[in-house]
Amino acid sequence: MNRKLKSVLQYLGMVVLAAALLWLSLRTIPDVEGTSRSQFIWQTWLRANKLDLIIMAAVAMLSHVIRAYRWRMLLMPTGHKVGLGNSFLSLMIGYLVNLAVPRGGEISRCYNLLKLEKTPVEISFGTVVAERMIDVICLIILVAISFFVEWEKLIAFINTLPINSGNKDYTKIVIVLLIGILIVAGAIYFFRKSDRLKKIIAGFKDGLLSVFKLDHPWLFIGASIAIWMLYFVTSYFVIIAFPETEVLGMRAVLTLFAIGAIAMAAPLPGGAGSYHTLVPLGLVMLYSMPKGDAVAFVFIFHAWQTFIMIAAGVISLATSYWIIRWKK
Repeated sequence: MNRKLKSVLQYLGMVVLAAALLWLSLRTIPDVEGTSRSQFIWQTWLRANKLDLIIMAAVAMLSHVIRAYRWRMLLMPTGHKVGLGNSFLSLMIGYLVNLAVPRGGEISRCYNLLKLEKTPVEISFGTVVAERMIDVICLIILVAISFFVEWEKLIAFINTLPINSGNKDYTKIVIVLLIGILIVAGAIYFFRKSDRLKKIIAGFKDGLLSVFKLDHPWLFIGASIAIWMLYFVTSYFVIIAFPETEVLGMRAVLTLFAIGAIAMAAPLPGGAGSYHTLVPLGLVMLYSMPKGDAVAFVFIFHAWQTFIMIAAGVISLATSYWIIRWKK
């Protein structure tokens, strides 16, 4: 089996898994006499406060602008001063691609920045990896705060998940990781005399280490905190937008944000399926919300977020195309 066919099959498998999880989640909506599942979700949408959802969209876009600014800060120590506008356009295109190809947006935004600013992909990708490492630290801190605030509820929720803690699974993971490391190390050793490979490795290293060469490190830290605070604010405005969830309170917002972040980490297109499975389960188990209302709320929440990403991504793609054509 060639590599391309294997990649296609893996992607189709992820799409099928996401579709199956969505279907199973939809089936939990109870049949109400004279009302279909789609009508049930539509009625939930009609009850939502549209102003809160618009504010949520504005806050989300502000967080993306700050993220684009932070990415620009990481690129500057590498000797590439890019415009905030081009950084933002590339970032939004990356989000758009991520909806279809998990983690594919990380590469696509670097290629878009290459076309707009002539920034080498290996350097910009190194900064993206550094950025993701910072985000993981922020996420861990936020999840830790969530567990501190709602320890009993979150532990009870995790205990209900079908997680196999057998030693065999951990052994398999370690073996796969070791094999992967050996393959990468072997490839680097074999091609060590290649000038192109040396250039790629050097560029990636420069991008990765750019976080230690910042002119204003405290500004970078402040931007990172602001991004995740704004993510939390978006969750808050969505929670208060629906009558079914507005009474849950700030602790629930923090808890659901943590569960949602864990669900979005699954390698599925846009978190589809995993998000629609875990978050409703959290609402039902932790806050005694009816299954139908929980599923309808999460479907609308995720659909609204996805709509914002698609709209912003398509506009950014069209704008980037126009700029590239104009430069030529």
